[in-house]
Formats: sequence, structure tokens, C-alpha cells
Amino acid sequence: MPPKLDPTQVVDVYVRVTGGEVGAASSLAPKIGPLGLSPKKVGEDIAKETAKDWKGLRVTVKLTVQNRQAKVSVVPSAAALVIKALKEPERDRKKTKNIKHNGNISLDDVFEVARVMRPRSMAKDLSGTVKEILGTCVSVGCTVDGKDPKDMQQDISDGDVEVPLE
Repeated sequence: MPPKLDPTQVVDVYVRVTGGEVGAASSLAPKIGPLGLSPKKVGEDIAKETAKDWKGLRVTVKLTVQNRQAKVSVVPSAAALVIKALKEPERDRKKTKNIKHNGNISLDDVFEVARVMRPRSMAKDLSGTVKEILGTCVSVGCTVDGKDPKDMQQDISDGDVEVPLE
């Protein structure tokens, strides 16, 4: 028999979900069932929290569980923030598959995303974080100010593009 769970203990559970959709309760059950929560109710809470800003995007959600109450907070990844910055129209996940994000974002958008990701980045300063985000732009498939993100990374390394300190 596993030990009894302390109800006052704070437990963080990270789940990757599609924004605005009630995920399958079967995928949540193994993670939050032992904590004494209803997977169906938590799934609805997640869908409500992610519906307005992250509809149709895959985001990581942090569930903070204490006293059998789950508090939902969105922890967006760099890719989710870049795709959100592209301001693409919402799509139905079931109808359109394998979408190519071939839009264009501004360098200011990249700086905004870098500031959000700064606490979780391993870079020493903001220019390193900006380069990380530009690498994410490469994998998402978008351009930055009409240029290839790899060229933009090289420009930052050479000192041609000025990155603000914070």
C-alpha cells in the first residue's frame, strides 16, 4: 500500500493540452487521480482557462494542487508564444493537419517572447535568449522582419543588430 497523501501538501503537475478543448479524462486520471481530484472537472477547468488566449494551440499547463483544489496556470513554451505572435486565424485541429506556419513576425515580437521566456532560459543575457527564440522561429517555419532567422542570429552575434539589455 502506498503511503497516505498529505492534503495540505502543495503538488505541481504539468500537463500538455490543446487550448480551449476538454482533453480526454483518461489522460489526466493517472496524474491527478492519486491526488483525489476528478479528472473530468479538472479537464473542464483547463479548457476554460486556455479558451480565450490559447485556443487551438498546444500549451503546457501547470496544476497546483492543495487541499484537493487544483489551480490552473498556463506555462507557454517558446513555440506556442511564437505561433501566437504570428496571429494566425484559429483552425480546427480535426480538419486541418500538418499546418505550415510560414508567416512573418517583427523583431519586437521576438524581443517580447524572449522577455517572457527569460526566467526559464539558460542564456546569460537577453541576447542569448533572443537567439534561442530565433532558433524556435526556424523550427516553426516563420521569418523575422522578412529575413531568415538564422541570418538574424548571425547579425546579433556580429553586433549588427542591437538587442536591448532587458
